[in-house]
Amino acid sequence: MNTETEPVSNGGLIRVRLDLSYDGTNYFGWAKQPDGLRTIQGELESALAAITGLAEVKTIVGGRTDAGVHARGQVCHLDLPSDFVHDQLSRLARRLHVLLPVDIRINSVKVVPDIFDARFAALARRYSYRIADRQVDPLTRNWVLTHDFPLDIAAMNEASAQLIGLNDYAAFCKPKPGGSTIRNLLELSWQRIDDLVVGTFKADAFCHSMVRSLVGSLIPVGDGRKDIDWPGRSLRAAERVFDIPLAPAHGLVLEEIYYPDESEYAARIKKTQALRIADEVE
Repeated sequence: MNTETEPVSNGGLIRVRLDLSYDGTNYFGWAKQPDGLRTIQGELESALAAITGLAEVKTIVGGRTDAGVHARGQVCHLDLPSDFVHDQLSRLARRLHVLLPVDIRINSVKVVPDIFDARFAALARRYSYRIADRQVDPLTRNWVLTHDFPLDIAAMNEASAQLIGLNDYAAFCKPKPGGSTIRNLLELSWQRIDDLVVGTFKADAFCHSMVRSLVGSLIPVGDGRKDIDWPGRSLRAAERVFDIPLAPAHGLVLEEIYYPDESEYAARIKKTQALRIADEVE
């Protein structure tokens, strides 16, 4: 666990960054639900409230994963009383592991500048998607999609290359009132690792269902049901393409969130807030 030893108080509160991992199989996504459904945020904030004695603890997350999606490199921030941080921060991860379910783990805890924002300071997010098209290991059923036909990685990469860049991804997103579907897709590639086909998706941000829709458009290219240019034609439509299937959530993992140096937080937050109106959800 990583902690800071000399936190600086801001009005009696100190900003803390948590890095965490979770298996999203048994959760209805990250965000707390009004009907009390089980979520990662709900479990984490309940544990934090119990440990700190606060009536409510609010976390802000870097990547708001959808139901069934996993994370290896999730990041959130929260503000805690300075007395608690000085006296107990070094024990926070251990205490959280006692209260949290075993499918949620805290990787690190550290104090950050009060301007840090897990969501708006992020430069990019990287997701992976795993598909088994050869030998199927039943022990991986909660995090690997099983596909009954062999996939042509070269064809999937050729189609993927047409989707990279700054584009309107309305064809691959569930629209949100007032939200932008313009994103900068920095990387989209596929490789075969052992018996798995693994996709890498990196962008400044992702709109709702974007990665799963991209996967859904590329699998038919890989197994020959669609031609290589079909995903690119869909992209150019600039509106929701309902022929694109939504790939199952369980193959998707949030691997990493990238942040700038501390000196660049303010500029990045200002730029991101100007671009993002609606929440990113995957």
